[in-house]
Parts: sequence; structure tokens; C-alpha cells
Amino acid sequence: MALNDIGLCSRALVRLGAAPITSFNDETAESEIAGVLYAPVRDALLSAYPWTFAMGQLKLTKLNDAPIADYQNAFQLPLDYLRAISAGSNDRGRGLNYRIARGQLHTNTEDATLTYIFRPEEEEFPPFFDMALITRLTAEFCIPVTESTSRSDVFYRLAKDEFARARQVDAQQDSPNRLENFNLINVR
Repeated sequence: MALNDIGLCSRALVRLGAAPITSFNDETAESEIAGVLYAPVRDALLSAYPWTFAMGQLKLTKLNDAPIADYQNAFQLPLDYLRAISAGSNDRGRGLNYRIARGQLHTNTEDATLTYIFRPEEEEFPPFFDMALITRLTAEFCIPVTESTSRSDVFYRLAKDEFARARQVDAQQDSPNRLENFNLINVR
């Protein structure tokens, strides 16, 4: 069952022993805490690892204004951009020398393809990520809701374990990376 933002927050609150919420505007302390903390916690967790379900590629739009120094061209990052994984040119997704600055990708090539982490809709999160996010939200909500630092410590340890489990499951959904241009092989 796909969960939305309210469903994810409600499950985290229930794990704390608090009442679930029906919206971020319920006018309860729990809904206010969830409304303030949800988006930054979600984005931090999405950005912390190159999740296969949140990875995309896009040919970037070249901007008219060049960077002031170091690079010749600037490209606009997409609106749903969270983190760069790699960049390439000429129909390749990697191998490009670049810098991310102020919502732009700076490079010396005339075209750029960005491989990046984006913010998918919550309903697209796989179950293993839902559990990692719910556990992290539980840890984040714990002190404001329960005022218990000892319970918070326990939930942060659980969140760390759940994150590791989710990373392991996600890593098994992709081919292992190949070594390219390995100097010791060329010496032979």
C-alpha cells in the first residue's frame, strides 16, 4: 500500500504512542511538529544515498550567462534536484568535470547530461524506504512529542539500522559498477 506524506507521519507518531494526524493543519501539536519536520527529513534521507527509485537523468538547458570564472558554460538544474550523482556529455551520463553552484551546473562542454537524485512522489517510495523514513521520522518526532531523550536515542539507533537495511535492499536492484581505466590492467 502506497503511503502519502500524512500516512508516513501518522505511522511515525503511532510508533511513539501519539495520535495519528489527518492533515498538517489539524491544529494539534503533533500535526504542527510533523508539518515542520517532514519535508527536511524526507529530503535529507533521499539525499543521503543514491537510491535507484529516486535517480534520474536529464539533458540540462544551457543558460545564456557564463560563469564568472573556471568554467565556460552554465546549465540550469531541474526543479526537483536534490543531489548530483554524475554528469556527462555526448549521450554519456558521467565523465564530465563540473561544479554545482547556486542552482546551476558549471562545465566547459556545450551540452550536459545530469544523473541526479530527485524528489519522487511519496506514493512512489518502495516499502523498504517507507520503513526507513518512518523510523527516522519517529526519531525526529520523539523529543518534541514525548520530551524523552532516552527514547529518542533508541529510535535514532533503530533509524540507523533501518537505513542500512534499506540501502542494502536498494543496492541489490542495480548491476555492480565496473572498473574502467584501471592503470594496473594497462600495465600488463
